[in-house]
Amino acid sequence: MATASAPTASPSRDHEGNGATAPDTIGQYLIDRLYAHGIRHIFGIPGDYILGLYKMLETSPIELVGMTREDAAGFAADAYARVNGLGAIVVTYCVGGLSTCNSIAGAYAEKSPVVVLAGSPGMAERARDPMLHHKVRGFDTQYEVYEKLTVASTILKDPLTAFMEIDRVLSAAVRYKRPVYIEIPRDMITARQITPHKTQEGIPPSDPDALREALDETEAMLRAAKRPLIVADVEIHRFGLQDDLLAFAEETGLPIATTILGKSVVSEAHPLFVGVYEGAMGRDEVTAYVENADCLLLLGFFMTDINLGIFTAQLDPGRSINATSEDLRIRHHRYTDVRLDDFLRGLRERKPKVTVTVPPPPPTAATGPWKADPTATLTGIRVFERINKLLDDKMIVIADIGEALFGAVDLRMTRRTDFISPAYYTSMGFGVPAAVGAGIANRQLRTLVLVGDGAFQMTGMELSTIARQGLNPIVVVLNNKGYTTERFLLEGSFNDIHNWAFHKIPEVLGTGLGLEVHNEVDLDNALKAALAHTESFSLINIHLDPYDRSPALDRLAKKLSQKVRPPDPF
Repeated sequence: MATASAPTASPSRDHEGNGATAPDTIGQYLIDRLYAHGIRHIFGIPGDYILGLYKMLETSPIELVGMTREDAAGFAADAYARVNGLGAIVVTYCVGGLSTCNSIAGAYAEKSPVVVLAGSPGMAERARDPMLHHKVRGFDTQYEVYEKLTVASTILKDPLTAFMEIDRVLSAAVRYKRPVYIEIPRDMITARQITPHKTQEGIPPSDPDALREALDETEAMLRAAKRPLIVADVEIHRFGLQDDLLAFAEETGLPIATTILGKSVVSEAHPLFVGVYEGAMGRDEVTAYVENADCLLLLGFFMTDINLGIFTAQLDPGRSINATSEDLRIRHHRYTDVRLDDFLRGLRERKPKVTVTVPPPPPTAATGPWKADPTATLTGIRVFERINKLLDDKMIVIADIGEALFGAVDLRMTRRTDFISPAYYTSMGFGVPAAVGAGIANRQLRTLVLVGDGAFQMTGMELSTIARQGLNPIVVVLNNKGYTTERFLLEGSFNDIHNWAFHKIPEVLGTGLGLEVHNEVDLDNALKAALAHTESFSLINIHLDPYDRSPALDRLAKKLSQKVRPPDPF
């Protein structure tokens, strides 16, 4: 995965005001800085308050990708950021910006660095507080909302400070791997710089004394341990630290477990891979192996309810080293100003000698043969077993929420960073638009989308964008006629949805391959046909019983159902 921490050369500008070029406009400087940070595509929908920037982008090296909905554009930019290192979305004032809030909230929750570029009324238009279209309450309403959803935000309303603000906000996205917000009043897009501006690069290093002491304590714990273990999570993805993680593990012999959110941070075929840890929701042998470790090196680990198996995890802080980009805790000690990348690379340099243990073997379902049974009722377990045989090192898997995610936990990812899911924020509708972002970020990989029928009905028509972009994902719709995850939490008619003929959607779009699956033979044939169909997308409508469920969903439902059921009045 590429990262955005090493900017490339800007395509067109001299920003130091030395007279070599004409002074920059705010809009052009913004585009140049995005390009320098590795962004080659921007997702969005145009509107009048942002059209000036759209016109600049149209003639820039950055490609505009038009979507059908703003929230879907946010999901696409999120997936692009997870693969590319930084993503961006450009939308108009309020009706566009506020429509994007949910997807950007998810990107914030899961540390995906998306730059939100939003238009707004010009500063000159705001005199006497007129009621302009799209306005909600005050002119700053959109900005105030995004202050809560981003790690840094700004309104470029003054040419004197705009260039410094662009640098500040983009640096925050790179440093914290969270979304940022840049609002551009439309009369500021072509405003020129007033004083010379020198571009600010880089992020602050770690405090050397704190880093040294943290490494000393960590090394001592690892050397003393009899069963040390690494648990790697989402920030290893976000900060592009997979090479350092794998090298450290191989040099020391330390086994590696991941979480749902961190799935595929290393190849799951690697001999040091333990499995996906989910507390009591996971495989028993993985849970026991992780929780019996006497020294847990938690790298980029999010203490979420999903990662912790609805808080069934038994991870003792007294034997844990918990290092993230924003905090470092070793047992009950806390170190500040220590960067995750500096910490991990410092550990590599120390070359600690550790006791090595053997990871548990992979589940037999991942390695055994698969053969269609023409008489068997099709189940989700069998669907995922067959999909496991489809995966290779040229595929990236995107799992939407519900059974699409829980069934996919046991898929065996042989490449790193080839599994994408909003496994913490768990917003439905992520999968299909994410295929746009991930597919564009790396056109060398084939995308496999796992999505429930309910989630597909939210954003599935981004297949139109997929067709326009010439992408060829395989979209697997798990059609169980409703919200199956919620059925097992609290049943009711509110969990039923209309049954679409999903396999006929290609007829509407005039492209794509539609396939319908009722049994295991259909499934086998459909996946083979979809794999062979490379010129456009394939959409597979898999009919499942409304009460079919994966083992992971069964365990989750038992944990959550008591929290959502109304109390018995008697």
